[in-house]
Amino acid sequence: MSIFSRLTDIVNSNINAIVARAEDPRKIIRLIIQEMEDTLVEVRSAAVQTIAERKEIERRLAMLSRDEAEWQRKAELALSRDREDLARGALQARAHVARAREDLESQRNQIASGLAQQNDDIAKLQAKLADAKSREQALVSRHGLASSRVKLRETLYDERITDAFGRFEQVERNLDVLEGRAESYDLGRRSLADELAGLEADEAVEGELHAMKARLKRDASEGPATS
Repeated sequence: MSIFSRLTDIVNSNINAIVARAEDPRKIIRLIIQEMEDTLVEVRSAAVQTIAERKEIERRLAMLSRDEAEWQRKAELALSRDREDLARGALQARAHVARAREDLESQRNQIASGLAQQNDDIAKLQAKLADAKSREQALVSRHGLASSRVKLRETLYDERITDAFGRFEQVERNLDVLEGRAESYDLGRRSLADELAGLEADEAVEGELHAMKARLKRDASEGPATS
């Protein structure tokens, strides 16, 4: 199982538990980042152990290579001294060492391949972790804004708010009635300013009437014009 499959299983399990409890989504975001950070630490620790194992194998390979060369030298020495039996035994020992060396080389190649995959996984996980951290604040802000909007909508549609505005409207209607009663007392009553304005209007009308009578009287006294 790759580290991403394992990480996905862990995160999904915890997220499902949080969702089931209807907890704050910000906890989910923080949990995902925490799981990624913990997994990154574990993978790095495993990589350190694998590197140490590879170094140990390389030391053993170097020792086996020296042993193989030494048995080769001994076989040649024995053969040069006409000790074919000893040369044969040295060659058999060298073959045994060579098989052990080949097995270790295969093991070292597998470890190298695993380390390459681990390095690739670590690089990908680091990139995803950096992306998650950069998006964390934006997601938290979106959650806060959405929560505020929901709270505002719930307030707007709360029956208590509706009842309160209904009482406001009732107060306004009562004030309208009270103001209407106050204005009704003034009907038919003229203020001093109204009476003075009426006198000024009457005086203007009287002046215009006298002027019109004088003009008509003058026209009548002059009579029709003679041809």
